[in-house]
Amino acid sequence: MSETEKKRGETSREAILEAAEIVFAEHGFDGARVDIIAHLSGYDKKLLFRYYGEKLGLYTEVLKRADKELNALLMSVLAPWLVDETLTSQAQGLRTFLETLVRMTFDYLVGHPRFLRILTWEMAEGWQTYIQITSHFSSEESAQFETLLHTAYHTGLLRSDFSPTIQLTLILHLCQSYLASLPLYQTLLPGSDLSSAAMLARAREHLVTVVVAGMMVDPRPGTSEQEG
Repeated sequence: MSETEKKRGETSREAILEAAEIVFAEHGFDGARVDIIAHLSGYDKKLLFRYYGEKLGLYTEVLKRADKELNALLMSVLAPWLVDETLTSQAQGLRTFLETLVRMTFDYLVGHPRFLRILTWEMAEGWQTYIQITSHFSSEESAQFETLLHTAYHTGLLRSDFSPTIQLTLILHLCQSYLASLPLYQTLLPGSDLSSAAMLARAREHLVTVVVAGMMVDPRPGTSEQEG
């Protein structure tokens, strides 16, 4: 295969994935039609099937792309902890880690509204499609997160040893729930522009406070947080 043909193939694959993400976000997995995706991408349906197989294969690739991006962000947050394990026993270090994690998750969903809608479709449909393809997604990052939170709990910094994987997922869902509910909140507060950059930033910091306060043990009276 020539370099030109290779680039052409990459371009067509990317166009199909972009079109698929748009249609899945608009209609969910069950409501999405492959012929609409093919038409929107500008490529023949036969090419779509050649690249990705049936609709589930295409859906898997759309979510794998987002999963790869989120895992890369998670690893960037985890990196300092993996290099210096003593950070796990420092309250201020753990606080900074959790704050960064919530902000990163919130900002990613703000910047990827189609992925936000796909997640919301999955939740509404009981995650029935995601369950079929969960083996395609990386678990290494969540395993490292699990180790980190177990260590922090045994150091006395976390309130609970509840499943770290679920706690990580709850952070995602907390951010998802707020952003997906913005139309409702806007109806309840018609005088506020809740989708403005300033109001989104304020909401993000509120979620940061909720997560950190809910997960971390309050510092003992007369001690500093840095003492752990």
